[in-house]
Amino acid sequence: MIRRAAFIFCFMALMGAVSVHGQGKRKVIVDQDARGPATTDQQSMLALIQAPQAEVLGLTTVSGDQWRDEEVAHTLRMLELTNHPEIKVYPGAIFPLINSKEEIARWSRLYGKVRYQGAWTKNGTGKFVREVHGPYEVPDLPEGNPARKAEEEDAAHFIVRMVHKYPHEVAIYAGGPLTNIALALMLDPKVAELAQELVVMGGSIAPEVPLAWKTENRREFNFWWDPEAVHIVLRAPWKKITVTTVDISVKTRMTNEMIQKIAGMGTAAAAYIGKYSDEEYLWDELAAVAWLEPGVITKEVTLYMDVDISHTAGYGNTLVWTDEDRPGVGEALVHVQTELDNSKFERILIGLLAGTTGR
Repeated sequence: MIRRAAFIFCFMALMGAVSVHGQGKRKVIVDQDARGPATTDQQSMLALIQAPQAEVLGLTTVSGDQWRDEEVAHTLRMLELTNHPEIKVYPGAIFPLINSKEEIARWSRLYGKVRYQGAWTKNGTGKFVREVHGPYEVPDLPEGNPARKAEEEDAAHFIVRMVHKYPHEVAIYAGGPLTNIALALMLDPKVAELAQELVVMGGSIAPEVPLAWKTENRREFNFWWDPEAVHIVLRAPWKKITVTTVDISVKTRMTNEMIQKIAGMGTAAAAYIGKYSDEEYLWDELAAVAWLEPGVITKEVTLYMDVDISHTAGYGNTLVWTDEDRPGVGEALVHVQTELDNSKFERILIGLLAGTTGR
């Protein structure tokens, strides 16, 4: 009798441990305009993949900072170099729903120059800024070309399939333009209600940015690249939307000191960061870490949000209202992060990028 009771106790304890462990793994689809090598795009994906509390169901790519096919190649190569063969990559949208390079050229003649245009122009100051090329060209990669291939299933269908497979369990993290999410909603409007939550890096409402950026005010790139997609996504019935705007992102910074600290940790992921990372704002990493560890955010506000799709001077600008002054035509209630514990954030991020968290 005593042995039987002991066996039952041990069995229940084991089942409880398994249950707790299972609950600790939070399912997430990572949707990203996956510029590479490294950069905020690849680094945010790597942080989520290596987080012990997250189960990354797949990586979905969308054009933005670079063209989709080049981003797919960078992502596959990052997974090879950091020893994550289990993670699958699903190619998504190549072009915005309506916006285009020609549209912005016309817009610029009327309303002024757009400084950052992602894949459409040569941009940035990093170590591996590429020359402009066509949407279907994939130049040889600085980090070497991948041996792996992406999945045949496209991003939008993958998103639909996952939220149906795991109803109310899947968070969707969107670190780039929202085209893939909009396409998934157009395929199946139930995506929003079946998902657990939506985490977005994008938009700007009260920019604390360098003086040279002030004239661009609320024209943040992820929202500006495909405003119609943002409009569709923000009007869907998500249970919760959290937005990491550029206003809080510019309070962060990947420094050479952080890069060298990670590089010295002796893992394959650490070697990747040490060789290819560069100093820049931690735009997407903050959104990722804040989802993993909400305690890094010390203040947030709730606002109603939409985007300007008028194709006039404000095209692509972020729009926000309080509860008292909102128009009530479908704009989304969102949680907007405004302050963070930077030292805690950096400490967590270093462990995640090195792949040492939880070891």
